[in-house]
Amino acid sequence: MRLPRVMTAAVSSGSGKTILTCGMLEALKRRGTDVRSFKCGPDYIDPMFHRRVTGAPCGNIDTFFSSAEEIRGMLCRSACEAAVIEGVMGIYDGAAGLQGRGSCYDAAAASGTPVLLIADVKGMGLTMLSVIKGILSDDRENLIRGIILNRITPIYLETIRPQLDEMLSCMSADRNADVKLLGGIPGSKAIQLESRHLGLSMPFETDDLEEQLKAAADLIEEHLDMDALLEIMEQAEELPDATAEPRKESDCGLVLAVARDEAFCFCYEENLRIMEEAGISIREFSPVHDARVPQDADGLLLGGGYPELYAEELSGNTSMLSSVREAIDDGMPSLAECGGFMYLLESLEDMQGRPHEMAGALEGGSHYTGKLSRFGYVTLREKKHLCAADTLITGLEVKGHEFHYFDSDNNGSNAVAEKPGSGRTWECMHADRDHLWGYPHLWYPSCPELVRRFAAAMEEYRRKKQDG
Repeated sequence: MRLPRVMTAAVSSGSGKTILTCGMLEALKRRGTDVRSFKCGPDYIDPMFHRRVTGAPCGNIDTFFSSAEEIRGMLCRSACEAAVIEGVMGIYDGAAGLQGRGSCYDAAAASGTPVLLIADVKGMGLTMLSVIKGILSDDRENLIRGIILNRITPIYLETIRPQLDEMLSCMSADRNADVKLLGGIPGSKAIQLESRHLGLSMPFETDDLEEQLKAAADLIEEHLDMDALLEIMEQAEELPDATAEPRKESDCGLVLAVARDEAFCFCYEENLRIMEEAGISIREFSPVHDARVPQDADGLLLGGGYPELYAEELSGNTSMLSSVREAIDDGMPSLAECGGFMYLLESLEDMQGRPHEMAGALEGGSHYTGKLSRFGYVTLREKKHLCAADTLITGLEVKGHEFHYFDSDNNGSNAVAEKPGSGRTWECMHADRDHLWGYPHLWYPSCPELVRRFAAAMEEYRRKKQDG
């Protein structure tokens, strides 16, 4: 099948990828294109901005988590007319020590997607030519097909354009692949997304987001060669027809209660998808606003987010805290990651050092460290010979990542996390046959057996409930 698509990559983080990607998505929508989006790397926040534009879930593409075949399958299942993939960090930045694995360039190569290089050139002169030339020189698969200069004045763009065009012409001849300057986007106070300790602020926290997205699309349409963009998107490799829409293994009637609100908003769409393919229905609820866990739930998923920013609201919702604690005490199978794990502890000390009571399903508390703790990709394995009984991860290997400024005095010791490249390891996770809790965010498709075991635990729990 053909799926016109492009990836937006950059020289470094903070180059404007997210807002310009959203602008492209909106500009394509204005042309009547049914467009979907994807995000490279372990990222939850940027996809929320994409979704505000497209109205559809944003997938995550990551070569540490997924094979090239799996990535192409995700693209096949998008069922759209075109796709835009936003890169991560700098174009060649990936997992440390793994030669670019996990980078957006690696994902572009795995998916056969042409790349647009965004260069934030504010404060640069001729140096921008050296930067672009160096990046193009390392493009060994000739994936970069277009250049976008961000935060450049129209006057200086016209001044530098002849030299840039000449350089791109020479490099295109050497590469036997055209690289075009698509345009330059002037700096604008109308498109300035705010950030915090885990990345951009949430879309629902940005009062003028719709205006910013509209302004970004206006800039794209005015200053970018949209016809050249569409030509580049058409250069994407064909995708194999073999990756058909997966079917549910069964319609077993299981219900998974998934925390989803302003405090718990980090969730991979592919994680929910593989649960649904196992026959599990998703029921969202809010630990901030609702009174209790959904009554028909057979399992519980508490994902990551910003519980520290809503600690007072979470602590004040005592009926929900009791409901979660009682469900777990009753044996309801549960998965908790990062912020969700913090919610299960006895207390959460916020960024100002103020303690807040949490669910208390697990002893201990969490506290702000002021720095990233155990940052990056991880592979989880069971810590051998720790428990007499099997756990959800016995004999399995699960991929994930950690990205948090908080830590706990009770991180668990049922698993060992290993960083790729360096081989550094540490103990983590609370695990048993019916639960898996800890700081790592997991990519469930990397271990379908984990999902099958969790579904089996949910079925057993439901039978016990029905038997009284």
